[in-house]
Amino acid sequence: MTTSESNGFSADEKAAMKQRAAELRSTKGLKGAAKQARELEACVDAIDALAGIDREVATTFHRVVAEEAPDLRPKTFYGFPAYADADDKVVMFVQPKSKFDTRYPTVNFDEKANLDDGDMWPTSFAVVAVTDAVEKRLRALVKQAVA
Repeated sequence: MTTSESNGFSADEKAAMKQRAAELRSTKGLKGAAKQARELEACVDAIDALAGIDREVATTFHRVVAEEAPDLRPKTFYGFPAYADADDKVVMFVQPKSKFDTRYPTVNFDEKANLDDGDMWPTSFAVVAVTDAVEKRLRALVKQAVA
């Protein structure tokens, strides 16, 4: 058994945890506008570092969130472009496929998102192409999530 198998975390997962710790350290002691500016910069940098479909999805989602949910604040969450509410709780984020070498990027909604629909509902959406229909669906999901 390798070291990563013995403690349950892969090298990618460990890297994500280290990235999250670095995110928290980068805003330590900052408040208000200074913290929000640093978090926005980190979010934009995370998007700019992506390529291909990952960047296309993240860029589109960033624009959609800015237009449909302007009260959410851009930040990063384990290195992912993310959007948080006034309580600094992540509501939604993009997980690039390149992060964990998966087949497609996903748009994800956390517990704070108002997507509840009966006893079961989706909270993660795979995106294989950014089309007008996909953007329209993303807009509807973002609107519902913050309603």
